[in-house]
Amino acid sequence: MTDRAVAVVRAGALTTVQDLGRVGYAHLGVPRSGALDPAAVRLVNRLVGNPETAAVLETTVNGCALRPRRAVTVAVGGAPCPVRVDGRPAAWGTAVRVPAGSVLEVGAAVRGVRTYVGFGGGIDVAPVLGSRSADLLSGLGPPPLTEETVLPLGAAAPGTALRGAVDVPPWPGPPDELVLRVRLGPRDDWFTAEALRTFATRAYRVSPASNRIGLRLEGPSLDRALPGELASEGMVLGAVQVPPDGRPVVFLADHPTTGGYPVVGVVREADLGAAAQAVPGTRVRFTPVR
Repeated sequence: MTDRAVAVVRAGALTTVQDLGRVGYAHLGVPRSGALDPAAVRLVNRLVGNPETAAVLETTVNGCALRPRRAVTVAVGGAPCPVRVDGRPAAWGTAVRVPAGSVLEVGAAVRGVRTYVGFGGGIDVAPVLGSRSADLLSGLGPPPLTEETVLPLGAAAPGTALRGAVDVPPWPGPPDELVLRVRLGPRDDWFTAEALRTFATRAYRVSPASNRIGLRLEGPSLDRALPGELASEGMVLGAVQVPPDGRPVVFLADHPTTGGYPVVGVVREADLGAAAQAVPGTRVRFTPVR
């Protein structure tokens, strides 16, 4: 491997390579996967001069530490966190030059759940079905990072060694209350009228059992109007599936492509980035829309 690479010093609780996902393979049983907060990926890539589709690192809760083998421009965004280079404070949310051999420390999230690290040139692991994303459900793409991992970097675009101040929209903060716009169906008729009123008016809370597959919720259960089992059918990103305990699960990027529990509604994709940053205990409300 050349020196255009970054070595993992500390992998953290869960750090994976992600881009905007592998689209168009659901009919083959392959989930989209990709970053749970795609807006954050687009911004860190913009800061370091990459196309928005470049692969980045997605860290979960407690960050990671990395040592580039050559000088590289880095941007850290998503969930706010402390950033240090060789122990010295560095900026979050802007481009930072990290010298060869220095340690970039991405600290624990101060608010939110997932932080993103973009490198000039992007993470250059081999794509699988058009994407470099790690899919934890199917096992496609590179495995989660460990302390032995060394990742190749692509060549940075000319003139992007350090962009400094870049015109970007404000970074959205992690939500205090998550409001998810949802279109009812296709299986809302499997639930009682009272259950649908509960779904649209009562608050839930994010469960600690949530992961890249789904946002699991604690709160009032939704009673079914129909007994029996539902034949397995296709699932989409944002589907709100209701298992036998009656508590909704919002499907995120690594969701299965089929499932046998009824889907009461589908959350708008634009709201799912905020869902990815909602810490356990965050209040969640569903707002039905047409």
